[in-house]
Amino acid sequence: MTTASEDILGQAALWRGAGKGVALATVVTTWGSSPRPVGSQLAVDESGAMIASVSGGCIEGAVVKEALQTISDGKTRLLDFGVTNEQAWDVGLACGGKVQVFVERVE
Repeated sequence: MTTASEDILGQAALWRGAGKGVALATVVTTWGSSPRPVGSQLAVDESGAMIASVSGGCIEGAVVKEALQTISDGKTRLLDFGVTNEQAWDVGLACGGKVQVFVERVE
């Protein structure tokens, strides 16, 4: 969860200023149960260091993996995670639902 004390964009700028590759992931759509609301963000640097959260559980791991790929190839990504109620706990969603996350490289 993003808190007021987490300066996501500030940290991303610090990483970029240090010459690191950085990606920013943003929750753009939710439906049903979702641990994080639309607008939640996660920044990742090329070493895998991250600040904040877009979901938690397996979704977060998948987003970090795609963020690292985005840093590498520069391509934006729209990630779509949808699960049934039966699959929900396995991927970190409380009661099923859908989450879309947009991932972009920070230039």
